[in-house]
Amino acid sequence: MIEAVNLNADLGEGFGAYSIGNDQAMLDIVKSANIACGFHGGDPLVIRRTVRLACNNQVSIGAHPSFPDLQGFGRRPMSLSDEELESIIGYQIGALIGIAKSVGGSVTHVKPHGALNNMAAVDLAIAKVVVRAVQDLDAGLILLAPARSRLVQAGREAGLTVAEEIFADRGYGEEGDLLPRSMPGSVHHDVQTCVDQIVAFLRAGAIITRSGKHIPTDIHSICVHGDSPMGVSVARTILEVLESNNIEVHPLPKILESAGRTTLQGGVRATTAVGQS
Repeated sequence: MIEAVNLNADLGEGFGAYSIGNDQAMLDIVKSANIACGFHGGDPLVIRRTVRLACNNQVSIGAHPSFPDLQGFGRRPMSLSDEELESIIGYQIGALIGIAKSVGGSVTHVKPHGALNNMAAVDLAIAKVVVRAVQDLDAGLILLAPARSRLVQAGREAGLTVAEEIFADRGYGEEGDLLPRSMPGSVHHDVQTCVDQIVAFLRAGAIITRSGKHIPTDIHSICVHGDSPMGVSVARTILEVLESNNIEVHPLPKILESAGRTTLQGGVRATTAVGQS
């Protein structure tokens, strides 16, 4: 069992009259927040309020950029030129950096959202575009990426600090990739299944696939989806289980203070399957 881990959630995804998830409740539990930047969710007021709440709760702040797909919640794959994609990502990260600065906070990490995250996880060329966008703004930002992914590889090859993430509410395929949402077992719909999966992963130091295969993995962070109806219950229960097992839960930067926590184990996967985070 590992000694310390980060717990994060994707937040600030409501916009206008539409509210998504319970950001306040989540920010009382998680230690890092990946905040939407307006392209799949979030608007300037929602983003500003979410950043302020994160600051008040001493939760580290991350940019959560996506494809420009408000109608599809950023879950639809898009084919864009490298220049356009890099500009879209940089625009969103820059906006969040500015908003955070305006309320006395700072952005510490970047985690792509939805289809962008999934495509960067398996396509090295897309992963490199994401990495360039991050580097061009601030090479000191942590890249939060799916464990054992091409995005992890691209980030490390470019010299970024990379954190590897597992999901509490998603099933994993035989290569350590997320199962596509269209497949049975791809999304866990009860709290206990989510908690049991996280405990098993942490005890094994591995992703455990649907067939029971163990894939050794560095685990820096656990994601709980903030837009899920059971998200708060999952996050709270995971935190309780971690604390009962004497596993410390910290903001992402503190987890990565030790250089040993950024060592890749077991290589990266190479697959064309795209799940939806």
